[in-house]
Amino acid sequence: MDAKIKALIPRLSLVEKASLCSGQDFWTTQPIDHLGIPEVWMADGPHGLRKSPSRSGGGLGNSQPATCFPTASALSSSWNLELVHRVGQAMGIEARAQDVQIILGPGANIKRSPLGGRNFEYYSEDPVLTGHMASAFIQGVQSHGVGTSLKHFAVNSQEHQRMAVDVVVDERTLREIYLRGFEIAVKQSQPTTIMSAYNKVNGTYCTENPRLLYEILKKEWGYEGILISDWGANNNRVAGIKAGMHLEMPASGGLTDQEIVAAVREGELSEDRLDEVVAELLQIIFQVNESDQGKKYRMDQKGHHALAKEAASESIVLLKNAHQILPLGRRQEIAVLGEFAQKPRYQGAGSSLVMPTRMDDAWSSMQALVDDRKLNYARGYDAERPDEVDEEMIQEAVNEARKAEVAVVFVGLPPRYESEGFDRDHMNLPPSHNALVRAVCAAQPNTVVVLANGSAVAMPWVDEVPAILEGWLTGQATGAAIADILYGIINPSGKLSETFPIRIEDTPAYINWPGEQRKVYYGERQFVGYRYYDFKDVDPLFPFGHGLSYTQFEYSDLKIIGEDLLQGIRITCNVRNVGTVAGKEVIQLYVRDHASPLQRPLQELKAFGKVALEPGQEETIFFTLREEDLAYYDAWRKQWIAASGQFEFRVGASSRDIRLIGEATLGGTRDIPPMLDNFSPVRDVLAYPLGEKTLRPFMEKYKSQRRADDDSPKTKSEVEGEELMITFMMDMPLIKFSAFTHGTFTHEAMYDLLEKLNG
Repeated sequence: MDAKIKALIPRLSLVEKASLCSGQDFWTTQPIDHLGIPEVWMADGPHGLRKSPSRSGGGLGNSQPATCFPTASALSSSWNLELVHRVGQAMGIEARAQDVQIILGPGANIKRSPLGGRNFEYYSEDPVLTGHMASAFIQGVQSHGVGTSLKHFAVNSQEHQRMAVDVVVDERTLREIYLRGFEIAVKQSQPTTIMSAYNKVNGTYCTENPRLLYEILKKEWGYEGILISDWGANNNRVAGIKAGMHLEMPASGGLTDQEIVAAVREGELSEDRLDEVVAELLQIIFQVNESDQGKKYRMDQKGHHALAKEAASESIVLLKNAHQILPLGRRQEIAVLGEFAQKPRYQGAGSSLVMPTRMDDAWSSMQALVDDRKLNYARGYDAERPDEVDEEMIQEAVNEARKAEVAVVFVGLPPRYESEGFDRDHMNLPPSHNALVRAVCAAQPNTVVVLANGSAVAMPWVDEVPAILEGWLTGQATGAAIADILYGIINPSGKLSETFPIRIEDTPAYINWPGEQRKVYYGERQFVGYRYYDFKDVDPLFPFGHGLSYTQFEYSDLKIIGEDLLQGIRITCNVRNVGTVAGKEVIQLYVRDHASPLQRPLQELKAFGKVALEPGQEETIFFTLREEDLAYYDAWRKQWIAASGQFEFRVGASSRDIRLIGEATLGGTRDIPPMLDNFSPVRDVLAYPLGEKTLRPFMEKYKSQRRADDDSPKTKSEVEGEELMITFMMDMPLIKFSAFTHGTFTHEAMYDLLEKLNG
């Protein structure tokens, strides 16, 4: 404990200690002026700072202007950690300039279903991509002494009944999918705070869950920061403090402070435990207030807007480009259709709503690149009434499309289709948007669709449209970035960070979404996203990791160096730009585990990298993997295990575009403890030398006893019968096997063997 804090604790009254563990108001912590304890101002900000003008409320729609960067669903599609780090740095500077000490982000929850209303705030369906993206962002923000709040811990993948729903999930799935991204981010970046989610996990609210907050997060992962509640997530302050919570937000007006005081006085809560919580809380309060003291910060609006454009440009995904319709030619006659071209949907709705410093729309940005006479516009639909199909507007758009050489149609999801607070009912675009796309395609074969959405959408017209650009919700520079990509000034390099299914019925969580009677069962287990589509051999609309370019890349020379995961192994390959223009490629490393005794996905993302290549240029890509990267979670042993054996290394441009495959036999986790009992199958016991030595004679004796009175040659039927019996015995629980030995393998001998095997 810091000496300064150690000296402060005895000077605090019990009431003051309790007050520190709750907010002063909606956004700030409780200061204690006479002891020199300052307040901390927090602000929303997964993709841009949202500092409220008032301490007393949310400030939706009237926060202080800040750079609006791409949302997490978009930014993760850049697969560019260095870029995400720079976005974090810029947000840290803007926080300092606005006197904000902690940014409430990033979000690291897994996209279990495309219907999740808050999916635009989360990075991916994959925990490895999620964890590294979150870590890069956190390190960027915290490089300027501003704190972050990694959220929402944990398993907060739906908005439906989010404040009360009980997520029922098995331990292995919890560890491998829903906690793994948090674990990576915590171990790599040590976020200043972690925000606890509203929901329950396996029967206990996250804010009161000692298994999550103490045993896993603090004790196992070595987390050094503090835990704060999501706004209004607190249910029982005393239980929360016992479990590991530090700070309730927002303020309760002193009501719950009284609960803490009463609990200490009545002996329900140890004051030593409260002191420990207060000391850890004060450590962070002083840390974020003292960092970079005396340094003046100014928001570089121009520079940060340029960064927002760069981030948007690398996040946009070229999904389809038949006949190389894109890039557009500067001399082509283009029909620009759809109101989103002039009034873009560029960010999500809810607590992350940012007031941008400026706004680039696609129509104006395209006009700036070409002669105005080459562009014509039609509204196509009313963005305020997206469910109403206006035939007159559509006909106007069709007329413009017929006159042009290429039609570019801007469609997507309006704010009321996806937002914090509710989940989507379906994956469809609004009826007016789908009607516009179909009508334009029928009139103009050279049609490009530009999408604006925070998560996967259905595309019933996908076969009718030659080119599709996933524009995501890419922030205040979205229009300029889209224009540059449409005209080839920038080569698209984004790759999907989530699978786009053909229909919602194909999704892994479909049967168990969103639950009932305040319970949701994660019955798909670890088969989330591409893991499910691969295992079930279901074709997606567009696979995880997919994204096209205006150039082509060739992969070659895969090498796997090393044999022991404890020492680390190295995977290298070469990537060459074999096209005619410069471009960036995302190289994805998937691994298939043939060694594990447990069921595993056919392949899992384990590493990735992005490289910029000029035409003809070649680079060698390096990946390093260790035991923890290839391990599965053994819930029986409560241990991560990388089994020794054969692994397949698959390098590709997407999860369904694997270019190189190599195999290696690797040494894995040492000293895996046996977990054998009297109901373990015989085959598991035979796997150990002592088990083989002990049980095999009984099995052979059983066979010989059956022939004791008959020395004639065995018939084919008898041989097959004996083999069948041995097979049957292999899966027999050990205690049942004892009975089949006619008492010669006694229970005493069985328990003696188990004791020796289990050490």
